[in-house]
Amino acid sequence: MAYDLTVNGKSYVVDVDGDIPLLWILRDTIGLTGTKFGCGIAMCGACTVHVDGMPVRSCVLPVSDAVAGAITTIEAISETDAGRRVQQAWLDIDVVQCGYCQSGQIMSATALLAANSTPTDEDIDAVMAGNICRCGTYPRIRAAIKQAAEAR
Repeated sequence: MAYDLTVNGKSYVVDVDGDIPLLWILRDTIGLTGTKFGCGIAMCGACTVHVDGMPVRSCVLPVSDAVAGAITTIEAISETDAGRRVQQAWLDIDVVQCGYCQSGQIMSATALLAANSTPTDEDIDAVMAGNICRCGTYPRIRAAIKQAAEAR
């Protein structure tokens, strides 16, 4: 079936089964490979994208459920003020180690700052708890989110 998607402000028509996870449409059909596959069961956060500004796990979201929303991936997050601040803070704090989880981490952090411009440590921990970093850069992630919040 053909689905009309709006991804990063561009329209795409994809002819796929409606139950295919959005992640695979983004990566394999559209060619946006910044969103990563991690666990496939929405537990690690590597596949996080925004649908209408809300963070969602694209590995379990059927494409048929994503058609009505505006989808934003890591490739376009810098087009938002919060996204630019988060990405700059990530660079300033040198958050990345292996980098595999970072697109999902940045997407979750950006959604947090868009909803809460002055998050506490508890706010940050609650929102970011669903994003796993095997390298353990959690203290740098929290510091970068705080810096991005202060940069507004």
